[in-house]
Amino acid sequence: MFKKILPLYGIDPVVCDVKAFGDGLINYTWSVITGSDRYILQQVNQNVFKHPFDIDHNISLLKDYLDTEYPDYLFVAPVKDLTGNSLIHTEEGYFRMFRFVANSHSFNVAEHKDEAFEAAQQFGKFSRLLNNFEVQHLRATLPDFHNLSLRYHQFLYACEHASAERKDKSSELIAYLLANKDIVETFERITDRKEIPLRVIHHDTKISNVLFDAQNKGICVIDLDTVMPGYFISDIGDMIRTYVCPVSEEETDMSKIEIRKDYFKAIYDGYMLEMGTTLTALEKSYFIYAGKFLIYMQALRFLADYLQNDVYYGSGYEGHNLNRAENQLTLLRRYLETGEQLKALIDG
Repeated sequence: MFKKILPLYGIDPVVCDVKAFGDGLINYTWSVITGSDRYILQQVNQNVFKHPFDIDHNISLLKDYLDTEYPDYLFVAPVKDLTGNSLIHTEEGYFRMFRFVANSHSFNVAEHKDEAFEAAQQFGKFSRLLNNFEVQHLRATLPDFHNLSLRYHQFLYACEHASAERKDKSSELIAYLLANKDIVETFERITDRKEIPLRVIHHDTKISNVLFDAQNKGICVIDLDTVMPGYFISDIGDMIRTYVCPVSEEETDMSKIEIRKDYFKAIYDGYMLEMGTTLTALEKSYFIYAGKFLIYMQALRFLADYLQNDVYYGSGYEGHNLNRAENQLTLLRRYLETGEQLKALIDG
């Protein structure tokens, strides 16, 4: 494969070092070192992204805009091949190449509140710089990715068609999700009434999608495949879901799940440092809701997958997605319990 792809970029595969890179779950990624140059080569996962050229379309538009309006901003876009293409299509799939950002690194988890602050600031800066970009020109690379109404109906369908055994094992979780349907109703009010504006939103704000320098200061955001029109609650919600808890969604000891309020405040401070004068007053009122929105939606998705025999996320062991759903619903309970304290933090 490399013997075919690398020469398209003018790289001799015989004299370069190619190794698997990172631990991303979606795309296949390799480090390519040739002489003093280092690149990141990726193969787009077509099982997830059905139309890779939509990703390329979006990134190209954003690059052109940022190069014109904010030329000093580091926007990590694919380099072009010898024929001027930023996405290559061969019989083996879709490929793109990025220059490695020198002296940069990333984190898999937020281990300090300062890291959460820096990451939130970078995601906020990304949306702020693109505030005047005409968002309708972007294509939906994952249609309905954060459509909570759709996810809720998929969950109801899964409940209706689940086996009696799986439905019985998850009965308490099902009841809790149904009891908190107001989270869906709030989302529908936001979208139906167009209460808040569509923006250029990253949609995958885990901390590993931020590059840091040697002093652990944020440099820029990466992994732009999910950048598309959306609501700010998606980016905020995903940060809250993945930064404020000291353990991941894979944890089965529910006693370890807690809300680190100082991390929540760091997310708020970092994001609002960039977006504070850009968000509308109504958007700001939904900041805490953003966490409910994303945690609830992820719980819906895990439990629906369990009820449908683990067809989407897969399962490493019996009851894996059931445990993931319980994990996220425990996180949601803890988050709801601390709601007034979180409000005091950002109001004070």
